[in-house]
Amino acid sequence: MSESLLVDRNFDALRGPELDMQHPSSSELILPNDEKWAFLLRYPILAFGVCLGFSSQAIMWKNLATSAPTHSLHISQKVNLILWCISVALFAVVAATYLLKIIFYFEAVRREYYHSVRVNFFFAPWITLLFLAIGVPTVVATKLPQALWYVLMTPIFVMELKIYGQWMSGGERRLSKVANPTNHLSVVGNFVGALLGASMGLKEGPIFFFAVGMAHYIVLFVTLYQRLPTNKALPKELHPVFFLFVAGPSIASMAWEQINGSFDYGSRIAYFVSMFLYMSLAVRINFFRGFKFSLAWWAYTFPMTGAAIATIKYASEVSNIFTKSLSVTLSTIATLMVLALLVSTILHAFVTKDLFPNDMAIAISDQNPKISPQIDIEDDHQKIVEVLVIPKDSKSQTPTP
Repeated sequence: MSESLLVDRNFDALRGPELDMQHPSSSELILPNDEKWAFLLRYPILAFGVCLGFSSQAIMWKNLATSAPTHSLHISQKVNLILWCISVALFAVVAATYLLKIIFYFEAVRREYYHSVRVNFFFAPWITLLFLAIGVPTVVATKLPQALWYVLMTPIFVMELKIYGQWMSGGERRLSKVANPTNHLSVVGNFVGALLGASMGLKEGPIFFFAVGMAHYIVLFVTLYQRLPTNKALPKELHPVFFLFVAGPSIASMAWEQINGSFDYGSRIAYFVSMFLYMSLAVRINFFRGFKFSLAWWAYTFPMTGAAIATIKYASEVSNIFTKSLSVTLSTIATLMVLALLVSTILHAFVTKDLFPNDMAIAISDQNPKISPQIDIEDDHQKIVEVLVIPKDSKSQTPTP
């Protein structure tokens, strides 16, 4: 098997919301599609998107309960506590399950990492932990140790060194070739980390990550806005991820407020950019119609929640009936979106039972189909299946559906 997987493999052989479905005629499959695979093989890194949605909601309801513009709503801080506890439990389950996948099916995890869309979701677990630290209820902790910030930001920094380096000089993985809206996930972690660090009283570290995040957000923003004619066209099903454009500037506005001490012109510029992007996407209703439900859609809820939280912060600085109404409206929209996705997830998990279909993203071979006798192709498939499907500790077992 090839040591690295080409980016073109994802765009040429796959389609769908996260490039996770096979084109009618493209590359060969290395796993049978006519039977259900083992659960861990069907369990994607995209599941952490659910954690992003719930943990960001915990922060939003904490701000709704404690901020002056929404004080008249008389929201109890127990809502924040309940959502935070659910988020912690949910993260523990999702992370433990994915850890089992790393242990037993490491090759499948490696293929997800080399996937041009899914690689960005490897930032999701750490962003979730940052969200949980920011949204921690006062009854749980009033002050977090500064050492926690360094622990959470270290893996983000390491992954950024790898991925940003590839964006700049990575050949097949340079940004102009792999750019897609989910790349915002790899940038947002900088702003969330800066927000948490500044709220802990740190100074230089948060400014460093804010600067790195802003530089790469601008580059990514321009690259996605002005796609080269030679770039692969994004499939229609990827349109919903464009809401990730909103996440960066909305969280950056809050991070700069914490760093600078007030929601000044810098914070307002970032906030106004996020609001314009939010409105420009919201009015394009037909742009987001006719897509099949995907588990990764959970990751698209936290940009809406981030915009709502930033609006609450802005309303605290510019207090009038419009800003107060806007903060309540955006918070309601974000909450309804989470509830809608929760209902959809439950229906697909327990009614239609198709929440975790066979994962085509890891089953498409990076090799071109061979023109050879059938027996040779079958032998080659068997060798690849043994690497990908059979757990490390039991090479002699037969793959279980």
